Amino acid sequence: MEIPMGTQGCFSKSLLLSASILVLWMLQGSQAALYIQKIPEQPQKNQDLLLSVQGVPDTFQDFNWYLGEETYGGTRLFTYIPGIQRPQRDGSAMGQRDIVGFPNGSMLLRRAQPTDSGTYQVAITINSEWTMKAKTEVQVAEKNKELPSTHLPTNAGILAATIIGSLAAGALLISCIAYLLVTKNWRGQSHSPCPHPHTCRRGQRTTSTRCGAGSWEGWWGSHGSRSPEAGVGRGQDN
Repeated sequence: MEIPMGTQGCFSKSLLLSASILVLWMLQGSQAALYIQKIPEQPQKNQDLLLSVQGVPDTFQDFNWYLGEETYGGTRLFTYIPGIQRPQRDGSAMGQRDIVGFPNGSMLLRRAQPTDSGTYQVAITINSEWTMKAKTEVQVAEKNKELPSTHLPTNAGILAATIIGSLAAGALLISCIAYLLVTKNWRGQSHSPCPHPHTCRRGQRTTSTRCGAGSWEGWWGSHGSRSPEAGVGRGQDN
């Protein structure tokens, strides 16, 4: 029994389509199974970061790590070929970074810096027609410089007490200095002799604030029984 030529062509196309769908499904399944675990999840500056690859097959040819959205020579960090004497070969994107690759596809970034943040991708070559890929986002944060919360209230209280005490002491010192100056000035004015005795008159001996009684009487005794004003008046009368 012979199969018509048209039927053979349809059967071959159906078989090829089924095989393509099966291969595509296997590739998607293997790519979905491959993922990267960050340890720690939120790295900080100068902290080691491990990018652990999960779901790697037992056998593979090599793997490449990239830093960036694109995977090409300019973004390649390194290539790892297991089974040779020097398995790790650094790429152009390595720069001054200290990165160590492991045979299971993982990598260790030592002393991570904020400039190391970005998209990390790994491509594991199973054979010439099958490459598994995975990527993850890394954000390296600056170290948080926070004072211990248990010491904040005590330090704040001591600081407030010091400031208030200093202000109070300063106010008290200024008040004392002002009081002494005012008292000294008042005493000097009340006990000083009359600077211009000839301007004092008889009627002002007991009421004048500028000439004291003692000063007037001393001047009067040294100049006779009459004041200069009286002599002038008597001359005028004559």
